[in-house]
Amino acid sequence: MTTKNKAIFLDRDGVLNEEIGTYVWQPEKFIIIPGVLESLARLKAAGYLLIVVTNQAGIAKKLYTAADVRACHAKLQAACDNAIDALYFSDAYPSVSESILRKPNSGMLEKAVARFNLDPAQCWIVGDRLRDMEAGANIGVRGILVGEEETSFTPHVADLQAATDIILGE
Repeated sequence: MTTKNKAIFLDRDGVLNEEIGTYVWQPEKFIIIPGVLESLARLKAAGYLLIVVTNQAGIAKKLYTAADVRACHAKLQAACDNAIDALYFSDAYPSVSESILRKPNSGMLEKAVARFNLDPAQCWIVGDRLRDMEAGANIGVRGILVGEEETSFTPHVADLQAATDIILGE
């Protein structure tokens, strides 16, 4: 029997890069949050695969293209020494197109579970919206909510650095 892998699913805007109140699709406006690169390195060193799962509704709304999203992802990969194992995005938006990939659905996570032979019980999702937590819960992945959103969800911490401390038991 092959050993299953463990991963951290990461929402993008508000977790890895600064939330700017509108869509982040221009690399020059894609600002990595302080502490993120160190957190990614710590998680990677602990044996976790790193998988970005992000809704990008602006594509469905024709505000920007998949190539724009990939340019931001290339900037992120360059900054973190290509530590991220996969970057998935859903280009759907309910008024335009439905998709099982769009969070709170768990399609992006399910693709990664199959591709990387993941054990959901050994995985975490870190996001800044309850829909991120719901996507994880749908397949048995524990969640950590980060950021300012008012909620009773726990654990709820300030940022990826604090989430990393929880994941690594520090």
